[in-house]
Order: sequence, then C-alpha cells, then structure tokens
Amino acid sequence: MKKLGLLLSLLLSFTFLRADEGMWLMMLLNKNISQMQEMGLQLTAEDIYNVNHSSMKDGVVIFGGGCTGEMISKDGLLLTNHHCGYSNIQALSSEEHNYLGDGYWAKTREEELPCEGLSVQFLISMEEVTSILLEGITDETSEADRKALIKERSEELVKSHNEDGKYFVHIANMFNGNAYYMFIYLEFPDVRFVGAPPSSLGNYGGDTDNWMWPRHTVDFSLFRVYADKDGNPAPYSADNVPYQPKFYFPISLAGPEEDDFAMIIGFPGRTDRYACSYAIEMKMKEENPVIIASRGKKLDVITAARQQSKKTDIQYANKAAMVSNYWKYTIGQTEQVVNNRVIEKKREIEDQFIQWANASPDRQIYRGVIDEYANIYKEYSQIAKARVLYHEAIFSSTDLFLVWGPLYGLDALLAKKEYKKGTDKYQGIVAYLESLSEDFETLYKDYDIAVDQDIMSTMLAYFYEESTPEQRPDMFNKMVKKYKGDFNKLTADLYKKSILHDQQAIHDFIKNPNAKTLKNDRVYQLLQTFYSFYLQNMVFSNETQERLSRNHRLFMRGLMEMNPNKLFYPNANSMMRLTYGQVKGYEVEDALTARYYTTLEGTIAKYRPGSWEFDLPERIVELFNSKDYGPYADQDGKIRACFLTNNDITGGNSGSPVINGKGELIGCAFDGNWEAMSGDLFFETEVQRTIAVDIRYVLFVIDKVGGAKHLVDEMKIVK
Repeated sequence: MKKLGLLLSLLLSFTFLRADEGMWLMMLLNKNISQMQEMGLQLTAEDIYNVNHSSMKDGVVIFGGGCTGEMISKDGLLLTNHHCGYSNIQALSSEEHNYLGDGYWAKTREEELPCEGLSVQFLISMEEVTSILLEGITDETSEADRKALIKERSEELVKSHNEDGKYFVHIANMFNGNAYYMFIYLEFPDVRFVGAPPSSLGNYGGDTDNWMWPRHTVDFSLFRVYADKDGNPAPYSADNVPYQPKFYFPISLAGPEEDDFAMIIGFPGRTDRYACSYAIEMKMKEENPVIIASRGKKLDVITAARQQSKKTDIQYANKAAMVSNYWKYTIGQTEQVVNNRVIEKKREIEDQFIQWANASPDRQIYRGVIDEYANIYKEYSQIAKARVLYHEAIFSSTDLFLVWGPLYGLDALLAKKEYKKGTDKYQGIVAYLESLSEDFETLYKDYDIAVDQDIMSTMLAYFYEESTPEQRPDMFNKMVKKYKGDFNKLTADLYKKSILHDQQAIHDFIKNPNAKTLKNDRVYQLLQTFYSFYLQNMVFSNETQERLSRNHRLFMRGLMEMNPNKLFYPNANSMMRLTYGQVKGYEVEDALTARYYTTLEGTIAKYRPGSWEFDLPERIVELFNSKDYGPYADQDGKIRACFLTNNDITGGNSGSPVINGKGELIGCAFDGNWEAMSGDLFFETEVQRTIAVDIRYVLFVIDKVGGAKHLVDEMKIVK
C-alpha cells in the first residue's frame, strides 16, 4: 500500500509543463486552471466541470458510442461531425430519399427523423475509486487474484451506483492499472436526425484530403435529443418532446485568431503513449502492413461496385468509410513513426529507465521490466501477423460473418437431445433467434450478394497468400487444393450452398432452426472452422497476458517515480477529457509553413465538377460568386472554412466542441494532420494539430446553402 500511496500523491501533485499535450481528467481541473486563465480562459474550473450545478460538461455527450457531440440550443439541438452521423444518415437514405447525396434539412420538428439504435450519453459525475478497488492488493498478489478482486469490487460499485438501471456506470482503468475512476452517465435513446449538408460538402475531399491539411470540408451534422414530458430518458415515442439540457454552448461569430486560447472537451477513444519500443516495432513490421494491404484490397472492390449503381453506392457508403478511414490512418501512422523517430525516442526512454532502476536497491522490482518486454514481444511477434490476417481478411471481411456470429455453435446445440424440437431449450433458441430479426433485417437492407462474394473471394485469396499452411485450418487448405487456387470458383460454390446470404432463408431458419441446415451450410462451416482454429492457435496464453499486464503496470509506475516533477496523463479510454492550447499553424517542412486557417476560396480552387471527391453543389458556387455570405464572413470579407489548434485529440474526439476563452463555440473538431499520424503513440509538439471546421462556415451552410435559418435562430449567437 505504500507504493499505492506514493503513486496517488504523484498523480495529484504534478504541475503543468506545457498546455498543448495532454488529455486531462475533468475533475482535476483545479490543478491547471491557473495556467489556462493565464493563456486567456475567462472562466473558472466550476464553470467547466461541476456535479452540483450546470456546467460545460453537461453540454457535451458521447454520440453513438464512438464520437462526441455538443448541445447548441435550449431545445436539445446537437452538433457533431458529418462523418459521425454518416451511418445514421446512410441508414435513413434510399434511392428515393438520398439524404447522403442530397443533404436534408427538417423544416419542422415533425420532419425530424428517428434514428434506430442511436443514443447519447451525458456524464453525470466521475469519482476516483483506486483505494476501493486496490485495497489489500500488493505486488505479491497474483495477477489472477488481482483481476478477480478488481472485477468483484467493480461490479459492487456499479450495482450500488446505477440506481436500478437508471444510470450507466463504467469503471475505467487509468495508468495501466495503477489508478481507477468511476464514471456515471445518463443515456437518452431517442435521438432524431435534423439536418446535414450533401456529402459533397460534408465529406468534401474524400479519402484524398482525409488526415490532411489544408482542409476545406464542412464536416457537420445536426440531431436533436428527445425525452419524455418530464425530461427523462425514454425510448422513441411520438409523445416525446425536445430535451432541455442543463447547458448548451453559445456560438461566436467573432472567429478565432492565431494564438487565441482554445480548448476541447470530448471523449477520446484510445491512445498508447506509454507503449514500449518493442510493441511499436512489432506493430510496424507485422501488423500494419497487413491492415494496409487487406483494407486496400477490400476498398478497391467496394469502390468499383459503388460506381456501378446508385443503390449500391448508398448501400456501401458507410462500409467504405469505415474501411478507408483506418486504412489511411494506418498508412500515415506507419510513415510518421519513421519520420518522427518514435521507436528511437522510446528506446531512449527505456535506456533511461534501465539506468534509473539499476541506480538504487529500492528499485529492484523495476530492473527486469524492459527485458521482460523484449521477451514477451518476441513471443507475440511469432503470431502477430497471422492474428491480424484473421481479423482483417476473415473476421471483418464479409457481411456474412455478421450473420454467422450470432449463430456460432448452434449446430452443435441443436444436435443434442435436450434441444430437440418442442423442448423448452429449443424454444429458448427460437426466442433468441427471433430477437435477432431486426438486426438481420437492417444488415440485409444494405447487402449485395455479388459485392459480398467478390470481397470474400479477394480476402480468401489474400489470406492464403500471406499465411503459412500451419496457420490455416486443414479444411481450408484442402478446399484451395481442390479448386486449384481458383478463389472465384471456390467462393461461388460456397455461396451456392449457404443460407447466410439469403434473407428469406434466414427468416425461415429463425422460425424452424435445425442442426442439419447449419451442418450442410458450407459458408457457416468454413467460418466456424476458421474461428475454432483461431481460438486454438492464435490466442496468447493467460500466463503470457498476465506477464504483460504486470509489466505494463510496473513500467507506468516506474516512469512516474523516475520523473516526480513531470506531468503524466492517462491514455485515452473513451472517458471525458479536456485539452487546451492555442489556435496555431505549424511548419510542415523547411521553408513551408501551414497557415492556421483555410477559406471558401480554397474550396472553390479544388472544385472539379463531377469528381468523386471534389464536386460541389451549385448553390455554394453561386453564393461564392455573388459573395452572399450574410453575417458569417470574417473581417476580411471571406468565409473561413477550417482552422488549426495545438490541442491534443484522437479518434472519439470527432464532433468535439472547440471553445474560446469566453466559453463560446468557435468550431467542431474532426481530424488530425498527416505529419503527426504517429501521435497516438508519441505526441509531436511541433507538428501535432487538431483540424476543426469553423462554426461560421457551419452556420453559413445551414442558413445560406440549406435554407434552414430557423435552426440558426434557435441557437444563441454571440457577435
């Protein structure tokens, strides 16, 4: 417990060294509020985070489980990125109502469209619970016992704080298991689509501009949160009313200038800033090349198919976006790890750690940490490539895996006597399958057998080429030999003898499940064989995972003890964080400096009529030519499109509010820049930037392009 007490005192006593790097916990803002105010913040810590009164944290939500959104009116209007709302807009779109391609603006509340499965979560409070979870746990406690105790105590905390399901309670691991925090959320399941620009504006630049600066996309969409008449969360109902949030952001028309104070509140997903050099080296050599190649091949198939018909374009728009975003991210990360010398920097830290550990007998526990990392990742590297191959080329390749997954193991169950038709257990399976009906219906809405079959053929061929015979199931090796390496024919025959791609056949199976159907289904059996082989041969042992968990914890704790005056912050883990800094450009390379903002002039300069990525609606070209910008232009008479800050964000921050020193909304964060694509592994102070869409560009598009000034009118605009 002495070690725990020392660590907690270190965590609570750090002082700031710089403002740009770091994703800070909201409840600890009193530790850094002075520097924030010196930089230009005109608010108190209580204005930003307060559990007893309304504060900014009440105006920022988890949107759809993977993005951030902010409240921008007293009637529950929500702003997030276009790419965050993309899947919901796509799900609502059809050839007759192509909201993705044409945009959409609800003229009345009645025209706001329900989004099935979409919810938002408001943070109610957070609390440190380290002493509760780690009481009595020492360095001598086995990893298995440690894990079991933490799990048991976490479950007790959740049960005692969720008020019989009213709240969602999450216990978050911080600093690699050295600290724990409890987050309590209130979830609203009735969220409706209000408006968004056409994809030619909301996704302007497409894959070419993704992760790049300069940027000109107006990446936003609007939704509204609904509640029951008492303001409580409720499932969709025509009787629900717009939610009245405790806080919503005023919107500034003044615009940001270089070196202005800027902060961002959001829910960053995942960083690995304290990863060791061996982990990153394995990632670069074994994992990233597979991700890049497999996703590139899948993207080629989808892109070609989307160009064949409007229906397929709509069906596969979101799937393409999901594949391409991480594909390009991984390309950039691989390139910038080299350019920014990330592995070399990590090795320098590790060398310092070894010297520090060897300098005192009191640090005996830390002496083998770096060597242990080397040993563990040497072991991991033997199957790292194959593991990623299975994930990318098999498990996430085809939509049929999403059908197969819920049916996994049913062939064996249905063959047992106790699951015979007419028994209670059989009826339990029927009830389970019927509960999946809506999910299957949603999946088949955007399913094209020809595209899916082409993807599977391509991915099976790639998997075979990149794996060794020992890394593949015998069943698959024999199939490839039988078809003489003709994966098109192999896949075609598989699909002929499967119900997984046939919505009606799946519907019939749900009504009358039986083992024979699954036993004879060749796609089902192949996927089952792949998965079973993976579990038997591609999963690290519990002993190895426990060694790694302990080593992560010791390395993190040792780094903190080695640097008692250095500020540490937890890796991103989808919990609410705040980052603060300034509006600022950067030096791209020698003699080439990136200005901190772009303009509509730059948008028009990229315009290519009919282009897949750089087309524009006629309306915005007309407005540009007439200079009809309303009150949304900057002092120089130009529309500013996007701007840069040196705030520290990552995936999950998409849609986050960018806030000035007065607490006013000046932008919506949506991306990072190419030169810092290694930033999730090591923060690059000189070049790492957040890209945000200027809020005035958002308002201009809503009002002048979309003709939806009524939405602007319900916002609080500050001039």
